[in-house]
Amino acid sequence: MKILVLNAGSSTQKSCLYEIADEAFSTEASQPLWEGKINWTQDRGVAEIEVKTATGATLQETISNDSPQAHLTYMLHTLTDGATKVIDRLSEIDVVGHRIVHGGQDYRDSVVITEDVKKAIASLSNLAPAHNPIALEGIEAIEEISKDVTQIAVFDTGFHATIPDAAAIYPGPYEWVEQGIRRYGFHGISHQYCSQRAAQILGREVPLERLITCHLGNGCSLAAIKNGCSIDTTMGFTPLEGLMMGSRSGSVDPGILIYLLRYCDYSVEKLDEILNKASGLKGISGVSSDMRQVREAIAQGNSRAQLAWDIYVHRLRSNIGAMLTSLGGLDALVFTAGVGENSAEIRQAACEGFGFLGLKLDLQKNQQQPVDEDIATTDSAVRVLVIHTQEDWAIAGQCWQLLQK
Repeated sequence: MKILVLNAGSSTQKSCLYEIADEAFSTEASQPLWEGKINWTQDRGVAEIEVKTATGATLQETISNDSPQAHLTYMLHTLTDGATKVIDRLSEIDVVGHRIVHGGQDYRDSVVITEDVKKAIASLSNLAPAHNPIALEGIEAIEEISKDVTQIAVFDTGFHATIPDAAAIYPGPYEWVEQGIRRYGFHGISHQYCSQRAAQILGREVPLERLITCHLGNGCSLAAIKNGCSIDTTMGFTPLEGLMMGSRSGSVDPGILIYLLRYCDYSVEKLDEILNKASGLKGISGVSSDMRQVREAIAQGNSRAQLAWDIYVHRLRSNIGAMLTSLGGLDALVFTAGVGENSAEIRQAACEGFGFLGLKLDLQKNQQQPVDEDIATTDSAVRVLVIHTQEDWAIAGQCWQLLQK
């Protein structure tokens, strides 16, 4: 079975083509036959396209003066043309899976995309404005290229549908519940994959009883996972709540927002821009939303960069602590995504707050760029894993499973 995966980000569109045997699917990811990525700049007017194949063929191009949908169509045609060709016809693709960030209350499981599903994704765009519209463009681009291929929506919010009401419902008026205002959680595809992979790495045949997964990238979230099910998470109604992030504030006192609107002549649009694009590491450091550049600034004596680091670590530890109370203890702590996988300093700083649990980090292993490894000492009471998140492979797996039914 050939499965094409489209993973839409706020300024990127990643794609992979996998070939999976009809009779089996493994949690451990296979290498894709083909990988494509679009990076958009200048308000999506310019597309930087990168393509590579399992055999080592590559392509890099920059395209301007076209629509984002045309950019995607061009990238997908490299599957069948030129040096990066891996199939003869696009009709050889059996199914296309799409990462959809927000599925609301109605879409918790992966579904075959219909006109009704497309309308629902569009209607939820006001809750995920940087992601749902781009995912829709991908769906429509595939429809233009091949009208007969099955397309499947895999929802980032789906894994968190098991969160109990006590954790999911906000303490506002009950009308909010009736309006669908509740904690949905995000990065669910990544959290679920890491939960399954953690059990595999540790040689467990069943999910771990008490697991905290830390998805730390430009967007950041934690999940408390009990016996394979999400029971709490830090992101909420939107991806803005929770941890300090690259350019997002995470949780702040809502009274601040009322104050800014009432006394500082802030518009809703300005508030949205500041909270999502000018806060977090970027806002505090004044340097960058990229943790690597913040660390470089710290090394040069930049006090604001040091403050940004200190706030980030404090909030990470505090939120891990909150997840502990939901689980009643901890068997394993997982770090994943760009910062989680690549910053030994963040992993060490986070773990230092939990020595009282008997958590002991192997400092040497932590520094050795671990991938899918346990980096706790042998006598640690809590396992510490670094897992390379494989969202695209997880999406392919959900497509495979849905087509087996």
